[in-house]
Amino acid sequence: MQIRTGFNIGFECTHPAPVLLMVNLRPEREADLVTPQVLVSDPPVPMRQYLDSFGNVCTRALMAPGLTTFSADFVVEDPGVLDPASPDAPQLPVADLPDEAVVFLLGSRYCETDILVSTAWSLFGHVPPGWGRVEAIVKYVHERITFGYPTARPTRTAHEAHQEQVGVCRDFAHLAVAFCRCMNIPARYCTGYLGDIGVPLSDSPMDFSAWFQVYLGDRWHTFDARHGGPRVGRLMMGYGRDATDVAIATTFGSAELVRFEVFTDELT
Repeated sequence: MQIRTGFNIGFECTHPAPVLLMVNLRPEREADLVTPQVLVSDPPVPMRQYLDSFGNVCTRALMAPGLTTFSADFVVEDPGVLDPASPDAPQLPVADLPDEAVVFLLGSRYCETDILVSTAWSLFGHVPPGWGRVEAIVKYVHERITFGYPTARPTRTAHEAHQEQVGVCRDFAHLAVAFCRCMNIPARYCTGYLGDIGVPLSDSPMDFSAWFQVYLGDRWHTFDARHGGPRVGRLMMGYGRDATDVAIATTFGSAELVRFEVFTDELT
């Protein structure tokens, strides 16, 4: 299938303000682009790109005083299949994990493994290691947290989401990631596009989405605690330890977000 996707976000600045954007697809999806993925600013501002330590594409820009908008509109070829499942994928002993996976066992800004470790083992210690344990974590988090945009808070941590039992997709992902790490399963936070493809249309405005991946067997596998199961048409922009590493926009200075539009639609 082909998916048309993109965004239009705008910032109002009182003074020149640097901004760090993470709005490009991961380099692994560049071969799937049907039309170019071009980031446009209005008015034109200085921009340059680099790859961060996780291989995510980042854009640095300097916004002028007034309104600056950033937008992109492109088409991606996608297999159009559900996130693959590998129920037999084993959980590796920590000593056997590849070096690059070890960092995703550690606590991070929004995933406080030190606070949640006792809770995690009391909830999931009886579940056999591997795919089934991750599925148990997904089911618990999906049922524990009630989704709602009015409850969104950018500073909410995994522990706070567990206590408050409300949140948005990033809170589902943070709590699932933290629980997996507590159970010695490497887990990384992911963000990108996920449209209402193969599911009933949502009444909520389209937004970027958050999910997570775990390392089982010899590779990373995708899970989604917000939706509780596999989905079609997932387009990853970036992954990291938590939302700190893959924020859509990080501004340095006075800048107010005044426009935010995201679209992800299957082309017929």
